[in-house]
Amino acid sequence: MKIIMLGAPGAGKGTQAQMIADKYGIPHVSTGDIFRANIKEGTALGMEAKEYMDQGLLVPDELTVRILLDRVAREDCGDGYVLDGFPRTIPQANVLDEALEKLGDKIDYAIDVDVPDDNIVRRMSGRRACLACGATFHIENVPPKKEGICDRCGTELVLRDDDREETVQKRLDVYHEQTQPLIEFYRSKGILEVVDGMKPMQEVFADITAILGTAAE
Repeated sequence: MKIIMLGAPGAGKGTQAQMIADKYGIPHVSTGDIFRANIKEGTALGMEAKEYMDQGLLVPDELTVRILLDRVAREDCGDGYVLDGFPRTIPQANVLDEALEKLGDKIDYAIDVDVPDDNIVRRMSGRRACLACGATFHIENVPPKKEGICDRCGTELVLRDDDREETVQKRLDVYHEQTQPLIEFYRSKGILEVVDGMKPMQEVFADITAILGTAAE
């Protein structure tokens, strides 16, 4: 069972990907983690990717897919995997499909965690972080006991640059331009499933497991 997670930044797809991985005993494969691991280990693929990254360039789709295929070819991916963070564009999806087809393989499900933009902006801009101990809060959903102060260590909480409203909106604009077209791409292949990301986390997960059903067991 091979799954791709889709959804806007802040929709909660990473959390759901990890929950799927834990429940069904398949790896949660994040492209960011793969890059870091290959570079840290000094692999040939990692060094090739590092050359681009050191120049501030994007790693080419073909190389990204090679690194991804190297990861999913490992024994722990024998029963499947959950892809998080790739593909991000139609060309990447095409390169991935072609590479998998050559191996006699394919993606089984593309799951879109759907959350409206205004809710994502409210979710992310409401986050507050403690830079001292790493604790995170949300001014509406998980507020600290004392406004602006970390419950754990008493340090002042901050709004990270990545969570500022204008930054979140820019990320959403990029998502709509580059990544949202993947929803129709996978719908046309008959493997798209959409879940309501506005529901509580456990209800979203229940909807996903209902979709996966016996295929995941």
